[in-house]
Amino acid sequence: MGLPRAFVGFSSTDLHYYRLMQAWKANTNIDFNFTDCQLRNEIKSEDEDYIKRKCRERINMAGTFISLIGQDTKSKYKYVRWEIEVALEKGCRIIAVNLDGSRQMNPNTCPAILKNTGTIFVPFSPKIIAYALENWEQKDSENWIYKDWVYQSLGY
Repeated sequence: MGLPRAFVGFSSTDLHYYRLMQAWKANTNIDFNFTDCQLRNEIKSEDEDYIKRKCRERINMAGTFISLIGQDTKSKYKYVRWEIEVALEKGCRIIAVNLDGSRQMNPNTCPAILKNTGTIFVPFSPKIIAYALENWEQKDSENWIYKDWVYQSLGY
């Protein structure tokens, strides 16, 4: 089986977390890898339809959508919520990554669109995200979390 193909959606205020994921991927001492379907370059355009078309093309390449959930993610509708809608429409596996370290859905930060959609919720950490990329199958509904034994087996 090849590397999981993933699109990472995030608020612009959380760009540094996405960059950190890229650093994990590049670091040979960290067991973290995936095929990144994110846009290669920042789109230098104000044309919302063009930007959304380009993002949709990249999401359509992915089988997994990783949503980085920070403090303002819940209130980002123009692109963040729209990207989640596209991923759900496509039937992507959804991995919600809580930047606050929570192992479950945090109702204070999670966009309502992700609630009860079969999404797995994990904290921002390379081992558990890598595990989710390799071991998560999209469920039909509810919010999903890994049991404590999974975290323990990964050294948490």
